[in-house]
Order: sequence, then C-alpha cells, then structure tokens
Amino acid sequence: MHINGRNGDGHDSPGNLKARAREAILSAQRALLAAQTSADSDQSAADADQTSSDADQAASTSDQRAADHEQLASDRDQAIADRDHAASTGLTPASERDYLATRDEREMMSFERLESRLERLTTSAEREVTATHRDANAQQRDVTGSMRDASSSAVAGPSTPAPEALLKELEDVRAQAAADRAVAAADRARAAMDRANAARERAKLEAELRSAHLDELTGAYRREMGQLALSHEIDRARRSDGRFVLAFVDVDRLKEVNDRDGHAAGDRVLQVVVREIRSHLRSFDPIIRYGGDEFVAGLGGTDLEEAQRRFEKIGIAIEGDAKVGISVGLAVLVPDDTPDRLTERADAAMLQVKARHHSTE
Repeated sequence: MHINGRNGDGHDSPGNLKARAREAILSAQRALLAAQTSADSDQSAADADQTSSDADQAASTSDQRAADHEQLASDRDQAIADRDHAASTGLTPASERDYLATRDEREMMSFERLESRLERLTTSAEREVTATHRDANAQQRDVTGSMRDASSSAVAGPSTPAPEALLKELEDVRAQAAADRAVAAADRARAAMDRANAARERAKLEAELRSAHLDELTGAYRREMGQLALSHEIDRARRSDGRFVLAFVDVDRLKEVNDRDGHAAGDRVLQVVVREIRSHLRSFDPIIRYGGDEFVAGLGGTDLEEAQRRFEKIGIAIEGDAKVGISVGLAVLVPDDTPDRLTERADAAMLQVKARHHSTE
C-alpha cells in the first residue's frame, strides 16, 4: 500500500523523486530569472553611474574653461592698471569704463566657476546614491543565489538517486548560483570604492569652495564673491517687490580686544558677529567680510524699520556674548542704485553712527 506517494517502507517512489527534482529545477530556474532581472537592474545602475561620471567630467571641463576665461580677464585688468600706472595719470572716463567692464567680466567668470563646482558636488552625491543602489542589487543577487542553492540541495539528498540528467541540471544551477554570488561580491566591493571616491571628491570640492569664496575664519563671503552675491540679491529684489536694505557693520574696539586678550579672542569676536547676523537673516541673505572688522549684509524683502529692529537685536546678542558693540549703517535700495553706491551710502551711515558712539564715551 502507498501512503502520500511513499512506498510501504517509507521511501519515495521513483516517480515522486522525479517530480520533486523537476519542481526543484523549476524553482531554481525561476530564481535564476529573478537573479537575471536583478543583474539587469545592476547594469542599469552601472550605466547611470557612468552617465554621472560623464556629467562630472563635463562639469570639470566647464570649470576649467571658466577658469581660463577668468585668467584672461584678470590679465586684461592688470594690463589696464599697468598702462595707467606707467603714464602716471589718473584713469580717463574711457579707461574707467574699461576697468569696470573687465572687473564685471571677472566676477561673472568667478560666479560661473562657483556654479560649475556646485554642479560637480551634486554629481558626486548622485554617484554615491547610484553606488548604494548597485550595492543593494548585488546583495539581492547574492540572496537569490543562496535561494537557488537551497532549492537544489533539497533534491540532491533523497535516499533514491534522481536520474543522471536531473542531477546534471541541478549541478549547473549550483554552479550558476556560485558564479552569481562571486559577481555580487565584486559589485559590493566596486560600490564601496565608488562611495569612497565620491566622498573624497565632494570633500575636496567643498574645501576648494570654502577657500576660494568663503572667509576661513567667519564663514562669510570673501569680498569679491560677496559683491557678486550682493548684485545677485539686488537683482532678485528688483524682480520682486523692490525692497532691499544694505547693512554696513563695524565692530567697535576690536583692536582693544586684540591688544588686551590676544588675537584668538579677537577672532572669536568676529565669529560671534557673523553667527548672530546670520541667525537673524534668511539663509540666502549675503554676509560679506568687507574688511578686517567690517561686514556687509544684504536684507531682501525688508524695509528700513524692520532692518533696524533686527540689528538692534543682533547688537544686543553680540554685546551679551562677545562683550563688544557694533556700529551699523543702513541704506535702502533706490532706482538706478549700483551695489557700490549702495555700499558707499551704508558705509557713510555707519561712520556717522560710529562718530556718535565716540562722542558719548
């Protein structure tokens, strides 16, 4: 008598063994198809990584091209300055226009270089994400290979041997599973290397950006890039409601702090000043280190009264933390204003405030 497909002695019948073997092979083949789909996805991720790398190279080439243009503009600027110096005369109106045009060109090239570097940073981050996806796909392929091994092992151990052809097919499946796991391991190693390379590239570019455009001590814009950012925000304000206030900030008695407590203490004062200004402005409002103890900040979408209230709070916070005061001059954007004229008016207003401070001491 047969019970549940087994002989009376408890062993599987040959027919049942063949059926189980075929089912195991079908299961393994289905797993193989899933592994192939995962492999295709991995290839797509690899293609995306290559595309990202190509974009990174294009951005790098664009950055170099912008650097070449900036150097050319700088050379022309220097040539104008040298010619005027050799003639020992002041700049003529035409020379002044040439000089301003060259300076504007240099600033535009510097801005393009910044955009290119930021694009490279973005591409680097995308490459890291792609590498992570590739790593996940490799892991999935490894799991699928293990599943195929398990399916084939379930058939390889019955007490009655399966036909030779079935065993050969199962052995082929096992070999494919082992090969897939090896490929998955290689993919994981490659993905890890890609992530490390992307992280190094991003760190390098971020350092370049900081050194080229940001003041190392305070994190504010350096003067050249800051003036370009200021021009950009003025243009933004004119496209919006036209409201824009420029603040010219001077730190009071910083020299006394340096002389009394050392330059490290003076450096901390400057860091506190920028930190407090930034905490009361929007994230994209430009803050520029204009001189040793002078800063310029642009406030878009703000009127004079609101700017005054903000800098009163900033002054109180700075005095409470750094034990120094600040003198602040404010100037409101008017039609036909240039960044230079707006800065000059704010500077003049600051000098008046500073004079009042000295007269009351």
